[in-house]
Amino acid sequence: MTVKITGPSLDRAAAILKSGGLVAFPTETVYGLGGDAFNPRALAKIFAAKERPFFDPLIVHVADMDGLEDAADTDALPSPARERLQILSARFWPGPLTLILPRGSRLPGLVTSGLPSVAVRIPSHPAARELIRRAGALAAPSANRFGCLSPVRAEHVAEQLGERVDLVLDGGKTGFGVESTVLDLCVPRILRPGGIARKDIEAAIGPLAGGPAPAAAASPGMLKSHYAPRAPLVLCPSPETFPPDGSALLFFSGSSREKWLARHAPRPVSSPPFPVWTLSESGDTAQAAANLFDMLHELDRSGCTRIYAERAPNEGLGEAINDRLSRASAIEK
Repeated sequence: MTVKITGPSLDRAAAILKSGGLVAFPTETVYGLGGDAFNPRALAKIFAAKERPFFDPLIVHVADMDGLEDAADTDALPSPARERLQILSARFWPGPLTLILPRGSRLPGLVTSGLPSVAVRIPSHPAARELIRRAGALAAPSANRFGCLSPVRAEHVAEQLGERVDLVLDGGKTGFGVESTVLDLCVPRILRPGGIARKDIEAAIGPLAGGPAPAAAASPGMLKSHYAPRAPLVLCPSPETFPPDGSALLFFSGSSREKWLARHAPRPVSSPPFPVWTLSESGDTAQAAANLFDMLHELDRSGCTRIYAERAPNEGLGEAINDRLSRASAIEK
């Protein structure tokens, strides 16, 4: 059942969560599928509803820094990482940044897939924080079936999960449109690009480690194949490599779309015989990230048989966009 966010609906959602049920709710990034982070049965329901492998850990959402102490053992952090935690939490929390911390002793091993570390964040969406205040810390991966497109609207949740979730709180379209950035504090290294850009993190704590992330899934979203529409997606370095008769085209900017249409599409250029979508008319990476999953959902609904997507500039949130498109294109179909 889907309901608009109100005081009574938040009360109802909190009661469901406290009884071990599942509630989908909006965050500033995407919709999350929430369950009591300290209830092993609720955690098992999350994995079952999403058809998610148990080796892929979940993110724990807390309402404030006091809640952080219940989920993580921050005293176990080495001194440099503790200093980074203080800086980053003051700068980016609440917000779309997830930090890898030592696991708190109360957390079931299922939430971390047996790892000694836990992924934690404080969301900035007011309804999400209020729900967590009423229900307690929530394990909340994206509210979709495993490997599929993340939901940025309540109807996306209903389409993918249906009756697998007890309640969906409808807060409209989410703001960032891509998941949170995941940062390993101890290295420090970005494990998953997301809603906070690398340059902003480096401006706060200095240079981050480069190179590939560890092979083990220390955080969600690290599998090679993920975030995929039903139609095969082909990631192209530039629109010049798009075919002239593509099934569906996803441009990064309005200028690249117009250049391609002027060269390939039949006149008038505004009416090609196949779906054409543009992430951001102005070429703004934040706007493009906010539109990414929403547009991929719409392309899926169009019935297209293949999607050709333009790579974004690798700056700002472009790194997160390219990460999601790359993982979507890795799906074998």
